[in-house]
Amino acid sequence: MKTSHDSLYLAHGGRQPHSIISREIRKHSEHRLHYQTACSTSLPSHTTAPATSAEFAKMPVEFISLAFPNASTELNPIPGAPIDPDYLARYARNLDDYDINYTLQPYDSGGFDPFIQAAHIAAHTKKLKVIVALRPNTTYPTVAAKALATLDQLSRGRAVVHLIAGGSDQDQAREGEFLVKDKRYSRLEEYIKILKRAWASTEAFDWEGEHYQFKNFASRVKPVEGSSIPISVGGSSDEAYRVGGSLGDIFGLWGEPPKETKQQIDRIYGEAEKAGRSRNEWPRIWVTFRPIVAETGDLAWAKAHKMLAALKGSSADPRGQPVQAGVTPQNEGFKRLLEIAEQGEVQDRALWYPTVTATNARGASTALVESWDVVSESILDYVDLGCDLISIRGYDNLNDAIDYGRHILPRVRAGIKERETKGAGAANGNGTANGNGATVENGATNENGHANGNGIVVPTAA
Repeated sequence: MKTSHDSLYLAHGGRQPHSIISREIRKHSEHRLHYQTACSTSLPSHTTAPATSAEFAKMPVEFISLAFPNASTELNPIPGAPIDPDYLARYARNLDDYDINYTLQPYDSGGFDPFIQAAHIAAHTKKLKVIVALRPNTTYPTVAAKALATLDQLSRGRAVVHLIAGGSDQDQAREGEFLVKDKRYSRLEEYIKILKRAWASTEAFDWEGEHYQFKNFASRVKPVEGSSIPISVGGSSDEAYRVGGSLGDIFGLWGEPPKETKQQIDRIYGEAEKAGRSRNEWPRIWVTFRPIVAETGDLAWAKAHKMLAALKGSSADPRGQPVQAGVTPQNEGFKRLLEIAEQGEVQDRALWYPTVTATNARGASTALVESWDVVSESILDYVDLGCDLISIRGYDNLNDAIDYGRHILPRVRAGIKERETKGAGAANGNGTANGNGATVENGATNENGHANGNGIVVPTAA
């Protein structure tokens, strides 16, 4: 009987890849040493001053994952696997138990319905908020407004919607969508305005827009909290920044290096300011990674290369769709990731881009590879940039989610708590607000009182 470990060997033509992995571990150990040396002489240009305690109070850092409907993974895809209600409920309960705040239920033109999955998840959890991915071409906005508000009431205020304009003409066409991309964003803008008015309005209203027209609509189904449900938008195009910055409550980004991430955040906030939104109305920033972690860096890199071999050996994604390696994607965000991947396999503390190239930047594909401590530090770097929604999901889906709950979330939350304490001290004249990490057990402490468990001295934001 072949184990999963055996199947990874087969990805290397039947040869055990120990020598390959050993060489890669040595290479990444050298990268860590180079990063440590660089950090000892100068601060990275992307570091920013950490938020004050008042800012943290307004912007709690929360975590997003994804509750999978069955045991199919990118490492071991099961094409055509049916939904497993018990598996989905167990997965969601694990996210709830480990205090992951949200689960995204994605949209796929040939996949399971995210609304129905969301209702199932809400029925089996107590705190977990459910993000329903929705393409405007699939559901009329007045219908979506009622469906989302109904889910919000059933879940006692835990509904969120992630609106997708559509990044691929080919995939949009599968469900009868033939609008050009710019028109899809103008429709998305109109869609958001209708949702917000339907939820907030106490009277019937008419609508005469470019994409939607209706008369005398009124919804009796209202959100639990106030007059709206959080609306998320994502993308990397000018139109995405404009629509999301001016109307969204959340803006989703793929996992790019800190410098590029900061540039995108500035674009989003610039659009929010241009639209006349006050600072407390600007979108929260959601950034997405695929952490591959272990107790030590060497173990994490060994694990990463085994996973990469499995990804390269798979001809299909978890939905059974073929991986189109080498085909330039239409999605601007995917293009950006592939361009960034050409700049180097390993970037910043722990960003790893071979998973991007192996999957042709399909969806969330940027890995963070290192020890629990270093990956937690890397996530905190993004918190310093202003990202307060951190999406992390792995490749061994359920087991990785549990590992994150045990080893990553506590470290990141301890790091945030440390910042809050230092920020409060600085505000009271009792200390300086610096440091960007968690103080965890068995760690080496650097000059800023910052501990990391592998003894690597890393910089903190000034």
